[in-house]
Formats: sequence, C-alpha cells, structure tokens
Amino acid sequence: MAIPKVSREDILNALQFVDENGVPAQNKSTRYFLLGESGKSYPPKYVIAVANHLANGAAIDTSGYNAIEAKNYLKNKGFTITGNQEKYELTITKEQVTSTDECFDKANLGLGDNFVPLGVYFQSANGQTIKRNYAKGERRNSNQTMPRLAFQIYEKQLRALSVEEKENFPVCQYSPESGLIRGIFPSVEEYRKYHNSIEYLIYSYDIERKFVIYCWNIFSTIVFVQECLKRFGEPGDRFVLTYREKQEKEEAKPEPPADEKPLSTEKTFNGYRNPYSNKLIESKNIIFRGAPGTGKTYLTREIAADIISDGYFDDFSLLTDEQKEQVEFVQFHPSYDYSDFVEGLRPKINADGSMGFELRDGIFKRFVERARRNYENSQKTQEIVEKEASAQESIADFFASVEFGVDTFETVNKNKFTITSADDEHIEIAIPGNAMVNKLRLNTDELRQMLESDATFTMVRDVTAFFGKKFATQAYSYDFALYKEIKKVSAPVVQRTVAPEKLKKYIFIIDEINRGEISKIFGELFFALDPGYRGPAGAVSTQYANLHTDPSKKFYIPENVYIIGTMNDIDKSVDSFDFAMRRRFRFIEIKAEERLEMLASLGDELENEAIRRMTALNQEILNTEELNENYQIGGSYFLKLKDLTFDQLWTDYLCPLLQEYIRGMYDETAIMNRFAQAYGYNGDSQEVKDEVAQS
Repeated sequence: MAIPKVSREDILNALQFVDENGVPAQNKSTRYFLLGESGKSYPPKYVIAVANHLANGAAIDTSGYNAIEAKNYLKNKGFTITGNQEKYELTITKEQVTSTDECFDKANLGLGDNFVPLGVYFQSANGQTIKRNYAKGERRNSNQTMPRLAFQIYEKQLRALSVEEKENFPVCQYSPESGLIRGIFPSVEEYRKYHNSIEYLIYSYDIERKFVIYCWNIFSTIVFVQECLKRFGEPGDRFVLTYREKQEKEEAKPEPPADEKPLSTEKTFNGYRNPYSNKLIESKNIIFRGAPGTGKTYLTREIAADIISDGYFDDFSLLTDEQKEQVEFVQFHPSYDYSDFVEGLRPKINADGSMGFELRDGIFKRFVERARRNYENSQKTQEIVEKEASAQESIADFFASVEFGVDTFETVNKNKFTITSADDEHIEIAIPGNAMVNKLRLNTDELRQMLESDATFTMVRDVTAFFGKKFATQAYSYDFALYKEIKKVSAPVVQRTVAPEKLKKYIFIIDEINRGEISKIFGELFFALDPGYRGPAGAVSTQYANLHTDPSKKFYIPENVYIIGTMNDIDKSVDSFDFAMRRRFRFIEIKAEERLEMLASLGDELENEAIRRMTALNQEILNTEELNENYQIGGSYFLKLKDLTFDQLWTDYLCPLLQEYIRGMYDETAIMNRFAQAYGYNGDSQEVKDEVAQS
C-alpha cells in the first residue's frame, strides 16, 4: 500500500483527533516527529493513517509505508518534521544484507538518496580489518567509497576476469523488480556505449588503467559488493557501512556535471553566476542600497555562495561547514562599537574568583586573521609548508604527552616550571619558585619558528639572535627549555609531503551598515580598508597594540578579503555615513523591480498577482509628492503570501510601513486610500481612516 492521498486539512483534522484520543503505544515514533503549531510532537506515520481514516473511512494502518516516506510526504505539505540524528550500520555478507536502520529495505534501494555515508571497512573472517586507501584529492566517505573499497580488496581478481565476464558483472539494482545494471569497463568511453548516465565511478590502478561502473547512491552498489564476496570472498567476510540520514540542505544539493564528478572534488571555474559577484571581486568593498524588501541581505548570501563555490552554485545553504568559515555575517546597530568589531577589553573571572579584564579580538579581526593565515600560507613554498607541518606535528605530539600542571621542566638557570595550558597561539606556564612573576604566557609561534628553522640553538643567546633582539626576554629562557624538551622526546623533524595551501576568498557581510557609527566602529581600519592599501602596505597599529604579545606587530586586511554592506537610505534612525568611508565602498542601488525572481516560489498564479499589485502600488508611491523610488516596496514582503492573504499582508505589514512614510504629510488619509486602491485592498475606506487616525 502506498501513502494514502489526503489533504493538508485532513492532516490538521488528524492532529486534533490525536490530541483528543492519544497515540497507541505501538504507533509511537522514535525517529521522526511532526511539530504542531503549539510545539507538540506527533508520530508522522500514525498521523497520516488517522487522516486517511477520517477522510476516506479506511482502517488506521501504518504498515504500507515507512518513516522516511511519511516524513517526506508531510514536509511536501508544509509541515515541520524533526528527527533524531542517528548513525546506522549496514552489514553485507555473501549470504545477506542487514542494517540497524529499521527503514532500510533491500527492495527499495532508492532510499539511499536520503542518507550520507560516514565510513566503511572490510572485515575478514579472521578478524583483519581493511579500510579505504584514499587517492590524492579523493573525497572521503562518498557514495563511491564502499565499491571503491571492494575494488581495492579484489583488484587482482577483477583484473583476471575475461572481457565478457566483466561486461556481465552485476553492479547495481534499484529494486528486486527492476533489471540488474551490469558491466565493468576499462574507460568512460566504453562505459557510455552501454549507459547514458553521469552516475559512474572510476577506480584507477596501474598506469592509465581504470575500472568504470555505474554508481548511483549509497545503497546502489550493494549488488556489486555482495557479488564480489560471493565470487572472491571467504565465509565470514563482510563489509560494514555506517551512515546517517541527510539533513535538509544536503537533500537539495545538486549533482556535479558528469565530467567533474568521478575525477575529483576540484571544480573547473567557468565564471560566476551572479553579475554582482564580479563587481565585488573588482571593487573589494560594495554596499547595496535600496528600498526595504528588495532582498539585499539575501543577495549578499547568494554572492557569497557564488564566489566561495567558484560559480558552482549560489545557494548559501549548500556550502560546507568549512566553506562557511570563509563567510561572516554581522548586523550593525547604534550600540555596536570598536571593541565588538576590532578588539577591546572584556571582563573575565580569574582563577581566584575575582573579576578582571582581558584583551579579546572582535568579530572582524578574528575573521581577517583566518583570511590572513590563508593568504600568507598560500604564498609559501612547498619546502616551507612541509617544514611547518613537521614542526607542528612535533609540537602537537609533545603537548599530547605532557600532563598539564604536573610535569615539571627546568630552564638553564634551574628555574622550575609547569605548563598549565597550550593552544595554537599561546603556552601558559606556572613558575612556582619565582616570587615576582609566577605566571608567564609564551608565544606558540616563536617555538614553532625555532623548530622550523635550520638554526642551531645551544643557549638562550642563540634564541635572542634568531629573533633579532639585542637583549633576551624572560620568555626566551622558557622557549629554549621547551625547544630542548621537544627535541629530546621527538624524532628528528622529518619533512612530510604536504601540498601548499590554496588561496581562498573570504567575504564579510555587514547588514544595516549605516545603523552603526561607522567611524567609531572601524577606527583606524578605514585606512587598511581601502582597496588600494590591502595587504602589508595598509598595515596599522590597533588601539590596543600595547597590550599585544608583540606590540610591534601590525594589523592588515589581506587581498583575499571582500566586504559587502547593505543599507536603507530612508531609515531615519541611523547615523550618517561619513565621506572618508563612502569613498572606500562601491555603492550599488537595488531597485524594487530588480529581484522579482524571488517570487517564483509562490507559484505562477500567486506570483503574477503579487507582481501586478506590487507594481501598481510602487507606481502610486512614485506619484506621491515627497516620495521617490527609495520608498517603494520590495518583493520580499510578498513572500509572506505563503502564509498570509493579500489583505492580511496589507493590514499587518504594508499599511503600517506606508503610514510611517507619509507621517506629517498633508491629507494622509487620502494618500493612504490611493495606496490601498492601487494595491487592491478589499477593506473599506473607513478602515483605512481608522488606521491612519490610530497611527
């Protein structure tokens, strides 16, 4: 039995029925939950069964469909579904395929599109475990990982098959009722003679030799893996796949083009999708200004996704967590200041319970530091990168072996100390025998530089000379002691093969940029912000530089940082945008009629009516003395029609906004009546008069 056909109204009636009668114990859900308006949770499968019972008189039966089907069915009808993010384990032997996931069904392998692989391994009958050997650039834990592991294990046996055996080797099946997809081919060209699909896997071996098979989703090649076990495996051999359900954003992620998918995760740059992306790249700093509701904020996210993905997509939700680290979003407001944005003193509780202050970087400085590290690392040679990686590994291994606050070390002057904490930036040490200074913060980077260098350090004087100082600091004695300890316990620094870091683009988005006091927030950074002074040429000393570990170190904005701001010119509650800052940004106006594509999600009929009403209203606004196109209504207001009627949109959103526009004008009531008539508001004129009077 398929999922019964019921309406949204039927579902709402079912929720009321469940509220009155409860849920039988056998129908309670452990995996997904439908969230009602009150926040109450309901079992999706049971709700659909009840809706079918109420609408069609059928018995309440949930056996004909699974939890995933029920979830997707209700989501398509606009209901909110939550679930437990569990890991599942699928085991394949030559005899059977089993899973800890109750929804797994070998009869419907298409369900694999709903899951993400987490890992896979092969376990032989004698207990030996084999994992995937990943090629350079190969994405880990993809839908192809399991069959690739099978190729890895049975490569010799597969190579030994005849051409006919390879062409008839079962590799994929959608369901037991569908035909098997067969064939192991030596090239993509040979594969395409049999299958006109982009869903293929390439496994390379020897020199310019390949296995090519059809590969669909996480479950599609179960047939191939099991066939390998049947032909080449021993009794007790098994493949184990762990997986989880896809999140909503992952479900919407598009498949890459055929020529890109099987080869690597690298994508060919063919230009940006959004025309504003190139303008940002050219200008470094852009501010989008325009009427309210024109989608300026949403546009900034589209541009960010477009640039970060190299034109591959413009949906921000499709960016990976790592890619989202290249984007930061902040909204200015009147109380926002330099300490929030750049750096400042912030309160903290000391170890003894007393209140103190510490210097903390603001959101912009932290973001720029990430971009700066990438920029500087991308300029390094492979030799330097490999030395740094080796040194970092030595440091990490050393601190992993240290028991903080317990293990004792000693300087050349016999001063004993312990390490209390350590991270990528600082090493905190305690010096119990020193009556004057019993705590000290060391710079991790200094220790890293010493290990990376080819210099020889035999005394503190060598450290002083290495850093170009005339006199040793107290910290150098402890740097030297830790250097010796690391050298003592670790093997000689071995150069590792590490590819240089690729240059990335970083995008900082400031929403409502003119709502903050710009000069106060940016401070001295207005110089570094200038596109002509990006990089070390625009380096400045920040206001709290004297409190830094290295006061001489200056701050700069690297070439790979791009800034987007949004502003509403007619907002009367904001501060002025001074001319020194204005000339450092490219201003682009977004007009109300420019972003109408956002209304496509309403459906053709509703979209056309929304555009008609918006156009008529905006024309009437232009016809009103003292108003101009900056006062027009943007398309994002009309997206509310997904949940509201046109009249509700007018009374609850548009009318109050327009009243603010015309406050103090001659004959406000007549103007509002013209607006209402142009929009097509169905209420009477008296309602408009009352609303104006109340305002």
